[in-house]
Amino acid sequence: MWRRWGSGSGLGGVFTAVAAAGLLTACVPALSGTDDEPPQTKAECAAVKPATGGRRLRGMWIATVTGMDWPAGAKSAAAQQTRYRRLLDTAKAMRLNAVFVQVRPTADAFYASPYEPWSQWITGRQGRDPGYDVLGFMLKEAHARGLEFHTWFNPYRVSRQKKLKKLATSNPARRHPDWVRKYGDGLWYDPGLPQVRDLVSNVVLDVVRKYDIDGVHFDDYFYPYPEGGAFPDQATYKKYGKGFASKAGWRRNNVNTLIQRVSDEVHKAKPWVRFGISPFGVWRNRSTDPAGSATRALQSYDDIYADSRLWVKKGWVDYILPQLYWPIGDSRADYRTLTAWWSRQVRGTGVQLLIGHGAYRVGEPGPWRRAAELSRQVAISDKSPEVSGNVFFSARDVLSNRRGFAAKIVADHYTRPALAPVAAGRPNAKPPAHVKTTTDGKAVTIRWQGPADTLYAVYRADGKKAACAPVDPRALITTVRAGGISDPTVKPGASYTYYVTALDRANHQSTPARGSTITVSRG
Repeated sequence: MWRRWGSGSGLGGVFTAVAAAGLLTACVPALSGTDDEPPQTKAECAAVKPATGGRRLRGMWIATVTGMDWPAGAKSAAAQQTRYRRLLDTAKAMRLNAVFVQVRPTADAFYASPYEPWSQWITGRQGRDPGYDVLGFMLKEAHARGLEFHTWFNPYRVSRQKKLKKLATSNPARRHPDWVRKYGDGLWYDPGLPQVRDLVSNVVLDVVRKYDIDGVHFDDYFYPYPEGGAFPDQATYKKYGKGFASKAGWRRNNVNTLIQRVSDEVHKAKPWVRFGISPFGVWRNRSTDPAGSATRALQSYDDIYADSRLWVKKGWVDYILPQLYWPIGDSRADYRTLTAWWSRQVRGTGVQLLIGHGAYRVGEPGPWRRAAELSRQVAISDKSPEVSGNVFFSARDVLSNRRGFAAKIVADHYTRPALAPVAAGRPNAKPPAHVKTTTDGKAVTIRWQGPADTLYAVYRADGKKAACAPVDPRALITTVRAGGISDPTVKPGASYTYYVTALDRANHQSTPARGSTITVSRG
């Protein structure tokens, strides 16, 4: 990811825009008991079709390298957890539905790993136990807010400095210095080594098996970006490069081999876990390749050996999330041009297209001075039937709401919550039971029965409606992993009908449970 630091105008603008009317809360106990609804109720409501339409992934990256977004200087566990909850509360208030959290920024771990040491970005020293399961905490807090949690791994970056001895003695790079190459200002694993592919795959699979995550995510760092001079892998090429016409082709094959392997192994371990990549936004320029985009920029295919177009065509990824960090009308790489190009690449493949936006750029000279630039970009992506959502880099910038850009995105596009897109897999979502509503005149409490680890969608229709009826995606008020919520956005004397559906791990939605109508008391 590329970014810069910038001053912020504070969180207030976001909350003012989206939460002035009150926030829905999930701290409501589920209904007790396990009795199912009467058979006639089941049969009556089973004929209702699940809601369709209105699906968008809305996310933000939470970067941890250098402590960028988290822990951002927080040293104690309590302070770190408070900072993280604040980031998630901002995401929920903006009506986002996913976070992409960097859990392996530099060949280290945000969890107890049998392969790599604890990350230095948590405690200040690599290998030092922070005293709590960081990833477990992060995942639990995200799911409690109805947010998808995608674990973000950097496959090859070892360190942002060049001295091996500064790494923990337990670091594989210390134990296998022959796997490591010095390049630019840091250390990198050599992607051409089978041992490196084994390590990366083992690290990813360890997390997939141990944690109830929603996705595995790689960013744009494959072979390092050019920094002058050649990446020092001549000996590796001599040993493993037989049969390849060029070193460039061999390097691309090394990356492709890892991508295909991780994809296969993740889906074999847990078919519902999605695997996606956020590559540099330009695959190749049209001047180089007729299949490329009408751009004049660095080419991921040639410069970092990332054949992102092939990953889509082969179906090795569930989603592709190109980093389109240029403004609309940029002479080198126009946002509109690249959105259209990526839309064409995914068409007919079954791979979902998400767009990565450079929130860190807001406030820079030119088009970025306008708070509306990112809102205009989201509007363009909304017009493409191939685009399934938008993700913003990064959380610190979303939190700052610099120049009011985040509040504007909410006002223009995120006035209502949205369910994330459906992933592959057979639907198996079953509706919750016994939806009940009560009111104290200030809020309505909605409770239901169902598994605690299931994501539920809550809809509210104005007035008294049929108990068994389709739900309108525009009537969605929240998603939550809990047995109930409190809705303080009601008006005394008004009547509402609430419907609740359940979602499976692939985001297929159940039919709505029998709705519950209530009239809010006055005073």
